[in-house]
Amino acid sequence: MSTRYSSYPRSNTTTSRTTTRPISTNARPWTGQSRCGTSAQSRPPTARPQTAMSSRQEASFTVAVVEGRGISREVGIAALDKGTGQVILVQLADCQTYVKTLHQLYLHSPCLILVPDTSITSGEAGSGAGSGSSLLVEYMRDEFPSVPVEVVGRKYWNSEGGLEFVSQLCVNDEERAGTILTVANKYYALSATCALFKHTESRGNTRFAPASLRIQYTPVDGTMLVDPDTARNLELVGNLARRKSKHSLFGTMDFTYTAMGARLLRVNLLSPLTSETVLNSRLDAVDELVRCEDLFGCIKNSLKFLNKTDFDKLIASLAALETRPTESVKMASSRVTQMLNLRNVIKNVPLVQRALSGSRSRLLRCLHDMLDDERITRIADLVDANLNEEVGSARGGITSVNARVYAVKANCNKFLDVARETFKENIGDIYQLAETLSRTHEMPLTLVYQETGFVFCLKKDEWDEEQLPRGFINPTMAKGKRLFTSMDLKKMNARMKDALDETLMLSSKMIQDLVSDVLVDVGALYKASEAIALLDMLWAFAHGAILRNYVRPEFTGVLAIKAGRHPILETIHRAGEMVPNDVFCDESSAFQLIQGPNRLERLLLGKSTYLRQTGLLAVMAMCGSFVPAEYASFRIHDSLLSRLSDDDDLERNLSTFASEMASSAMILGLTTDRSLVLIDELGRGTSPREGVGIAHAIAERLVSTKCFVFFASHFHELVTTLSRQPSVVNLHLAVQRSRRSETSFGLTFQYRIVNGVATNMEHYGLDLARLADLPEDVMVESIKISEELSRLNNEKDESSRSAQVAARRRALLKLRTTLRQLVEHSKLPDQDLLAYIERVQLDVVKAFRTAE
Repeated sequence: MSTRYSSYPRSNTTTSRTTTRPISTNARPWTGQSRCGTSAQSRPPTARPQTAMSSRQEASFTVAVVEGRGISREVGIAALDKGTGQVILVQLADCQTYVKTLHQLYLHSPCLILVPDTSITSGEAGSGAGSGSSLLVEYMRDEFPSVPVEVVGRKYWNSEGGLEFVSQLCVNDEERAGTILTVANKYYALSATCALFKHTESRGNTRFAPASLRIQYTPVDGTMLVDPDTARNLELVGNLARRKSKHSLFGTMDFTYTAMGARLLRVNLLSPLTSETVLNSRLDAVDELVRCEDLFGCIKNSLKFLNKTDFDKLIASLAALETRPTESVKMASSRVTQMLNLRNVIKNVPLVQRALSGSRSRLLRCLHDMLDDERITRIADLVDANLNEEVGSARGGITSVNARVYAVKANCNKFLDVARETFKENIGDIYQLAETLSRTHEMPLTLVYQETGFVFCLKKDEWDEEQLPRGFINPTMAKGKRLFTSMDLKKMNARMKDALDETLMLSSKMIQDLVSDVLVDVGALYKASEAIALLDMLWAFAHGAILRNYVRPEFTGVLAIKAGRHPILETIHRAGEMVPNDVFCDESSAFQLIQGPNRLERLLLGKSTYLRQTGLLAVMAMCGSFVPAEYASFRIHDSLLSRLSDDDDLERNLSTFASEMASSAMILGLTTDRSLVLIDELGRGTSPREGVGIAHAIAERLVSTKCFVFFASHFHELVTTLSRQPSVVNLHLAVQRSRRSETSFGLTFQYRIVNGVATNMEHYGLDLARLADLPEDVMVESIKISEELSRLNNEKDESSRSAQVAARRRALLKLRTTLRQLVEHSKLPDQDLLAYIERVQLDVVKAFRTAE
């Protein structure tokens, strides 16, 4: 292909880091009496910026992590989001950099990390010298410096206790038996589970009702590994420069209505799917939403009723029970509010189901069936039988208070009816008092409800005198209004408050019985929440595709993108400013060496943006989303690894070069033949000679793995040293040279990646030397020698035996790859297929003759 890429290039900005303290070696483990935690300075995380949609991506998981002894590096993880009732169990075998463990922590943003006391006080094999902490703990502290680490006594890390917790708390649904069977032999995951729930009960003062939590065991396979540095540098879920900016992939794609949908989108971006069947099911659903305007509109209208709703959080709040012996009025009020919110959500679930009734894709039909559950109807009937339908659930003011007071239907409890009547009479007395005082003082008094009760209110233009009549006290100003009260009103507020508290306590007791009945079928609520979250995310994908003219990707084993665009940058720049580019990478061109000068003006780097765009489009496709291009085909990758940043790592006390080598070691240790690797300017942290050697050695190792690699480098020597590798393809950033005068010249950046080695940049240094006013005879001699050396070097390369062998190998590899693609994915008619094969044959013959 002649053209390959570019959106407008972007500055290679990186997150600044701050130095953090290690965990104190004198910390005492929690044993049910004391807590040991650490604090640290914070750095900009990759969490989603806050928007009006929700506050969904704040750290919310309490995560317990335990590592097995020995050299296998087996790690067990148990993560609990108490707000949503979600429990994730993971057990994995990690490498020495613990990148898989850190990846799981990034997926489930931790607000607290629990570790065994033995990993702090005594250390483990490979622990940091002098730190008293295991190497895993040190890595977690480096990656999450603002998250406290708390140690838990080793006796609480018990696999039998963990299995008991799972059996007791796992919701009763069709997945329960499979979950228990799967985790039964996961020793480390169960040990972490036991410590997690023991800590939650003793330190968090919370226990959960039986069969009320959605516990899931998450296998590591089935998702693409995106290491934390890659997630940061690609700006998957947060902008590098400004935390509150929406200019990230998440901010670009987040058109969700619900908090559940936004959480699911974030997890998918950080951990894309690797199942082609699942991905095609998602793409079929998005395709139907894009093509069917009526279905798209119906689903949009049904989701609007759930705007800003967090169904998971609501279910978990009903299931969580405080361990205090008595219930406070505040807790009772919260319990009533939760049930009112549940009623509103349950009422809107059938609307979503009806919106899906006309769908044809298999996934949308499956979501329809998930919402068509008789248990949801049974819960709705229970709620309707106990709660008043006409009562609203407005937030704030006396309307919200009345909603809680009259939530439970009349005649269900005689004491409750009496308490509500008393409350009603007290409210009437307060309004009568306001009316009487208005007539007496000839003041247009109104009543405003606050947390402490009612207060009188006057607007500025309703009372010109500065002094209030005698008997009014505590005057204040708020939003252009004068607020005040009186002793009589205070007394009435006290009586009203007593009646209100009694009403709420009695209502809470009745609602608690209702909650117990609802929790019997809580599995249906979790299933409905999961279905709505997935539907919300798919609708967001379709909305983005329609809004920005995305296309459906294919999965053919070849990375081929026509007129691809950077998904983040195209939302920043005006239409027409973006320069689309093509990408093509298969087994015969698996290693793409990209060269060309950097554009120094405004620090815009075309090659860096090209690498980032390729990674971002691959992530979007493997989430099941359409992508910004005219055509897109992808190979399913098991990992996305990169070295894109070029600054020092102050937290780990690493220089630029040391940081490069640490990232390179991680990449070489995790790369498989299904990986996608992005490397930008490797080796610039040391001398040019050493940089070329290291870059070549790492490049050769990556070539041998047969993974897809995009390798941007300013080392022109790599073109020669890697020329014998048949799968290496040379690309360069197109630049047009122009001479402005006898003593100056210019460069015009075209923002396109094209095939081949840049030839118009030859003797670029001599042109720069001319600007220094060197004598003419010196310049003539310099050009003569440079051109002669270049000619001799080219003749040597062309006549060398190794170059001829490499050319033949490259032609044969290209032929094999092309034929395999034709067999597996070709949909051409027979005549067109024969014509294409003839052209391939001619190209191969021509390549062999050229190599002779």
